[in-house]
Amino acid sequence: MSISGAVLSGIAVLALLYTVMAYNGLVRLKHNVARAWANIDVLLKQRHDELPKLVEVCRQYKQFEATTLARVTEARARVAAAREQHDVAALGAAESALRTGLGQIFAVAEAYPELKANEHFMQLQARITALENSIADRRELYNEAVNVNNVRIDQFPDLVIARLFQFMAQPLLEFSTAEKADIDLKALFGN
Repeated sequence: MSISGAVLSGIAVLALLYTVMAYNGLVRLKHNVARAWANIDVLLKQRHDELPKLVEVCRQYKQFEATTLARVTEARARVAAAREQHDVAALGAAESALRTGLGQIFAVAEAYPELKANEHFMQLQARITALENSIADRRELYNEAVNVNNVRIDQFPDLVIARLFQFMAQPLLEFSTAEKADIDLKALFGN
């Protein structure tokens, strides 16, 4: 074998090794995104199971604002549908509506001292608040995994391997700016 043949063989072996290593790295990133999504999904399911209990406790107080409860129930259904379809964009929008509704329930509850004193309500509020915080943490981890994945498949030379094996960019889980805004307590209480 000539020197040029050995050099070409060496280059081919290195190219093959790089391709295998890059492919395995992309697979690992894809699975990190899937695992991060699964972690969010578990928390969403847990919160989904707690919300009907909260709504029922609030309904026991006849004068409690029915439209707020209806909004939360509707948003809960939209979150569940988006979660089951793995539709990250729809989930972000539905989550925004649900979080706004939950914030309104907790704000409106301030006007009902007997509801605020209800031990079951307080436990549910604490549990849902803890789940909300966990979802926010997991969302941050998911978005970081998505970002690492998306950057890697856009960088050369991994870009070539990603396109060859059809690795796709994943969507970030984003919530609307309305979800981040403070709740207008004056509007809720009609002052």
